[in-house]
Amino acid sequence: MIRASVPIIARLLGVLCAALLATVAVQGQGQAQAQDANIAAHLQVEGPVAPGGETRIAIRFTPRSDEWHGYWSNPGDAGLGMQVEWELPEGVSVGPFRYPPPKTLLIGGLMNHVFEGDYAVVAPLRLAKDAPIDAPFELRGTANYLACTDKICVPQRAELRAVVPVGEGAASAEFVRYSSALAAPLDRAARFAYTDNTLRLAIPLPEALEVGAPHVFIGNREMVQYAAPQTFRRNGDMLVAEIPLAEDGVRPAALSGIIRLGDGTGLAFDAEPGTVPTGGKPIRTGGDLPPWWMLIGAALLGGLVLNIMPCVFPILSLKALSLAKAGGEERAARKDALAYTAGVVFACLALGGVLLALRAGGESVGWAFQLQQPGVVIVLFLLAAALTANFLGTFEIPGMAITGGGASGRGSFATGLLAAFVATPCTGPFMAAALGAALVLPWPLALGLFAALGLGIALPFLVVGFVPAIRQRLPRPGKWMETFRRWMALPMGLTTLALGWLLWRLGGWSWLAIVLGFAVVVVALLALAGRAQRASRPALPYGLALAATSLVALLLIPEPSAPEASADMLASQPFSATALAEARAANRPVFVYFTADWCLTCKVNEGVALERAETAQALEEANALVLRGDWTRRDPDITAFLTQQGVAGVPLYLWYAPGAAQPVRLPQVLSPRSVIDRARSKPGTPGERRGGSSR
Repeated sequence: MIRASVPIIARLLGVLCAALLATVAVQGQGQAQAQDANIAAHLQVEGPVAPGGETRIAIRFTPRSDEWHGYWSNPGDAGLGMQVEWELPEGVSVGPFRYPPPKTLLIGGLMNHVFEGDYAVVAPLRLAKDAPIDAPFELRGTANYLACTDKICVPQRAELRAVVPVGEGAASAEFVRYSSALAAPLDRAARFAYTDNTLRLAIPLPEALEVGAPHVFIGNREMVQYAAPQTFRRNGDMLVAEIPLAEDGVRPAALSGIIRLGDGTGLAFDAEPGTVPTGGKPIRTGGDLPPWWMLIGAALLGGLVLNIMPCVFPILSLKALSLAKAGGEERAARKDALAYTAGVVFACLALGGVLLALRAGGESVGWAFQLQQPGVVIVLFLLAAALTANFLGTFEIPGMAITGGGASGRGSFATGLLAAFVATPCTGPFMAAALGAALVLPWPLALGLFAALGLGIALPFLVVGFVPAIRQRLPRPGKWMETFRRWMALPMGLTTLALGWLLWRLGGWSWLAIVLGFAVVVVALLALAGRAQRASRPALPYGLALAATSLVALLLIPEPSAPEASADMLASQPFSATALAEARAANRPVFVYFTADWCLTCKVNEGVALERAETAQALEEANALVLRGDWTRRDPDITAFLTQQGVAGVPLYLWYAPGAAQPVRLPQVLSPRSVIDRARSKPGTPGERRGGSSR
């Protein structure tokens, strides 16, 4: 309870400090005027004003250095908005000020709405038709505002003076520049609705408008949690925002604000109560991403972990042994390691580039999208069967042989392509954040993450190639190497069986039988090619026959129908955003998990933590709804939801506690009690109230 109250206490202290500073500013006029202005304020008038007409005035703020910033009308958790006291002649009125879109500044967990650098606020000045004014008059006012750095705040007081001409006049070029920086008003009202703890806001924006990473600034004070994450969905010509409400905050009948788009421009809106649409395509803001260097490290570690996968470890092992077989010549070892690394990195960049290009074209795809295509699974199955036959000695692949000469650079490059292709469908520890960030970062930075993933996969073999001490510790070549090679056929054979099971899940027994028939033909052709290799005869005819068989398989094998959802012990329902929203509106706990039949980590977690009677009992006792998102086949809704959650693949496990603004994310690798302990935890714990991550 004490931890949950810390943000509220800090927020109250910020408001009290701002009020105290404002009081000091008003009462200590002489002192404030005596010190240099950290942010100077100057009043300007656009031009003459005619009786019954209007002109515009602006207050331009100029900080003395880049470290100082001012505040929007709603300063956020701390700070003070500008207040102006006017001394107006009879018949003269000044309307409300319009502001540029502010920026967010997060300090110590408090979110401030600030302006950095020069900025101006603009307001209309009107002269009544019957005003007793027929000559230029002086406009006078006093502005109280706050100037802050990251460490200190100083109250400011500016005496505003300007002469207003009376008559007709043209627009000022300087005011055109001021106006272009303001948040443009929307021509239609937004709509809003309240849930128990969330403000839902529908802002009318054309669907074709690129919003980038938006942020909504609510003008009403003491209403929302400023530092809490905002979520966005695109629903046709409406941009739907969800913002956590402040505890015991106000619930006004009307509200206004500014939405700042990703390019820095802003749109001002007024909102009225109404229906806010549900569903739509999630938009991830990217504002909560870790530093890029941390993402690079995560991608590198994630690629390194992939080397222990059963489909990659045999390739890595045989490549290391082929390097040992080559005799340890320094230059050749380094050249071979670099060729292998180049193949791995190239494959990761190619897969990442295709993924980014498809998403830029409007396709809802994520990492491992290739495994959602039955044709790609067929290719992987035939490839795994061929590699198993190779490890058993049926035929040789140049660059991987351990019975002949050393590996060639060209063969090592091809082996790198192969290793990356069979490894990248997996999403292991460290990879989720990096690959999720790659979907929202600019494409050069995203490709950097994919390259780091490839470097991580290639790193062990790269180290072997460049560190002689490691190569010297490798066992000496001998007959045992052929035995080891045959043993490596076991994990590769298990990979083949796993892909066969996936084929069965995709299309049933009849579809699997067709693919198996082609696989038998492929292995037979490879055996004939191996016989020709051992007899020193050309194996090219068999290679051409193999390519033709594979092409015929891809063209003739029909597309399987979508499989029926299998039952599980948790009595789960298919995931949908609507089902999730309805359960949360009913204040019911929800456990959401995303899986795929081709995801090894998912299947291990289901066996260890999910498909257990104790887990099912704990969820039933908590009256939790279980939603299961099956991503085995392509599903745009699931892809969009994963993207909004900041991940690019599965598994993903989320726990929505009743009344919590954000879900708790469970680890990617579950322990037997991960879900049980979460289901039996008391509602309203600090982690659940803040939507924290249980990692």
